[in-house]
Amino acid sequence: MARRKPASGDVATNRKAFHRFEILDRFECGIELRGSEVKALREGRAQIADAYATIEGGEVWLRGVHIPPYAPASTQNHEPERPRKLLLHRYEIERLIGRAQQRGLTLVPTRIYFKGPWAKVELALARGKELRDRRHEIRDRDMRREVERELRHRGR
Repeated sequence: MARRKPASGDVATNRKAFHRFEILDRFECGIELRGSEVKALREGRAQIADAYATIEGGEVWLRGVHIPPYAPASTQNHEPERPRKLLLHRYEIERLIGRAQQRGLTLVPTRIYFKGPWAKVELALARGKELRDRRHEIRDRDMRREVERELRHRGR
């Protein structure tokens, strides 16, 4: 898989997710936010490294996302790590429920971004990588680098 760089409109990216998990499918979700959270996101302040999503009562909830308080909204500020509801169509939620119940699959947010005026979350259906998978990936990457290096030196 090609290395992902943060896009220009990204507020937060979860680069660790691409090392820890094998990404099987991606979904674009809306996110239910309060006003001070939107302002903090527009400043580019969010952390999703340890975030995950759960399905509870037919709804998808985002947990572990840290959106720090917005300083000018001191009295009406939000809780930094509160659970946030993700907005998906019913058929998408049912599809996620069916696939997330498979053994070893989890829902991981890979990035938060703005699409027009709306904050969006890219949610990935992923399977955890084992240590041997990571070692195999590192070995393949090193071999590719060596081949590319040889081809560059040979062309001179």
